[in-house]
Amino acid sequence: MMKVLPVFAVAVTAFSAQAQDFTGGDPEAGERVFRRCAACHAVGEDAQSRVGPELNQLFGRVPASVEGFSYSTAMQEFGETNVWDTETLHAYLQAPRDVVPGTKMAFPGLRKDEEVVDLLAYLAQYDDEGLTVE
Repeated sequence: MMKVLPVFAVAVTAFSAQAQDFTGGDPEAGERVFRRCAACHAVGEDAQSRVGPELNQLFGRVPASVEGFSYSTAMQEFGETNVWDTETLHAYLQAPRDVVPGTKMAFPGLRKDEEVVDLLAYLAQYDDEGLTVE
């Protein structure tokens, strides 16, 4: 049993940096939730940073790492010790200012857990070039 645990830990770590399967999350519903984000953020092949950074290949990304985007000092400091994974994104999307006090993101957060899970399922579809991953 002890030999299985390290192998499992490595597999989980490797998996977390790739597009993830959000069992229970509905990408189509997440696309509708993303419409609230689209004024500031973009995903897809032609995604460019706007008021907020583009969100392709978000999972496994270091916060404050999109080249050319001007991040708050708070987000830069957050990025020194964190990676965007399911847990971190879930917390941030529910209460951005609580997770990163001093963030420039004006959106107050999603209050419904289902909306967060659906949004994460939607965002997980996009690779680093903005192509959807099956």
